Amino acid sequence: MSARPRVCVLGSGSWGTTFAAVTTDAGCPTTVWGRDPEIVRSIASDHANPRYLPGVELPEALTATTDAVGAVSGADVVVVALPSKVLRRTVAPLAAHVRPDAVLVSLSKGVEHGSDRRMSEVVAEAAGVGRDRVAVVSGPNLAREIAARQPTATVVAATTPEVAEQVAAACSTDYFRPYTNTDVVGVEIAGAMKNVIALAVGMAVGLGMGDNSRASIITRGLAETARLGAALGADPQTFAGLAGMGDLVATCTSPLSRNRTFGEELGRGSTVEEVVARTRQTAEGVVSCGSLLHLARSLGVDVPITEAVTAVVSGGLRPEDLARLLLSRARKPEVE
Repeated sequence: MSARPRVCVLGSGSWGTTFAAVTTDAGCPTTVWGRDPEIVRSIASDHANPRYLPGVELPEALTATTDAVGAVSGADVVVVALPSKVLRRTVAPLAAHVRPDAVLVSLSKGVEHGSDRRMSEVVAEAAGVGRDRVAVVSGPNLAREIAARQPTATVVAATTPEVAEQVAAACSTDYFRPYTNTDVVGVEIAGAMKNVIALAVGMAVGLGMGDNSRASIITRGLAETARLGAALGADPQTFAGLAGMGDLVATCTSPLSRNRTFGEELGRGSTVEEVVARTRQTAEGVVSCGSLLHLARSLGVDVPITEAVTAVVSGGLRPEDLARLLLSRARKPEVE
């Protein structure tokens, strides 16, 4: 791969557009692909994405297109920034156009419904490449703050240090600091689970609960994330790092977090359908909580917060009963 790789970002939402701005600022020729012609036109001509990043000025060098084949075929790095529910069917038709030496990068969080696959696994299968060619990026990366070029750190994980370093070099700027890691499983499980835990924290906020309640959910959420990760062979240290605790804290505490704010609306009495109708967006935790619960159960892992959130999302539990359900569980040692 050249020192200045050509980057294609599939997805013109807030995170996809923001990451494209980062790679552009890092000196990489970057193109964003999107389905919506108006968003693409705004990015390419006005250097803005008013729908997802209002008030943010994008780099003039960043380009955009609705031609997915053209964008992918010329890219050294193909970045996937798509919701989990559409990832496979969007990437699969492009598989024949991915360069043989290209590296793929997943920004997507979650577990695929029906297969329990992590997003890097879905990317590899859909693109027809080995998993050693797929990296993931995760961390305390709230898109709005990064788009404003506020300093943050992130984790780039791949099965080999060489691929992780290639991707890190493509997105390293004076405000975006990537660290590398080879624990792809741990980084992805942390990224998926933090959205579910943030929904629970948001419900607590919406119900008027205080900092003790929020801190308890975050801490016990980290514990069940680590349990699930351990069952899948993850490195325990990952969950104490940027992709684990760092991302969990940011997602659970920031009003910029889609999952946290979605949970708040549920806590105030709205249904999932009502929140989606108002915001025209579905939080990834809402989509993935059931799949994560299914995965945990298949491994015999206890994930009570995920179970409770899934019950609320499916309509089988009221948010106000969530705390009672969790606190009525049998007492046990904190450290297992």
